[in-house]
Amino acid sequence: MKKLLIPLIAASFIFVTPLNAEEYVIDTKGAHAFIQFRIKHLGYSWLLGRFNEFSGSFSYDEKNPQAAKISVDIKPASVDSNHGERDKHLRDEDFLYVDKYPKASFVSTSFTEKGDGKAELKGDLTLRGVTKPVVIAVEHIGHGKDPWGGYRRGFFGTTEIALADFGIPFDLGPASKTVQLELSVEGIRQ
Repeated sequence: MKKLLIPLIAASFIFVTPLNAEEYVIDTKGAHAFIQFRIKHLGYSWLLGRFNEFSGSFSYDEKNPQAAKISVDIKPASVDSNHGERDKHLRDEDFLYVDKYPKASFVSTSFTEKGDGKAELKGDLTLRGVTKPVVIAVEHIGHGKDPWGGYRRGFFGTTEIALADFGIPFDLGPASKTVQLELSVEGIRQ
């Protein structure tokens, strides 16, 4: 019996060994994370905005960065372009249609280091009930202890999506077919 128990106990340690990936919660409560967008207005200027309400988490292991994962939930009704009437229009069926689609999300599928703090993050973006793959160019900003006794890690990412790919029917003209997204993510290690 002893001969059987020793290998079983040893095997159990193999399966319960903690992973090296660090788990982080995106710091939206402290306003240290942002999802911003810009789109050309009729081709004459840039219209800027952001989503004020979102949450998420990510994992990252410096020894195994390709195993990094991120998941973010966004409340499209929190869209803020610094103009109340325009924001009402962005929330209606011409754009985000928040009454029918109150949630948007991003879930990563892969993370590839490119060197010099740069990486490529692939994942599925769900917006207006449509899920499409997107590629985000990522820059690792930094990591370390914070003044409150915690540990933080931050990334910045950019991508561009076509409005039509997500079923957004409103035509803003030929110069406004795509929207650029900028994502600033600071996570608190758990």
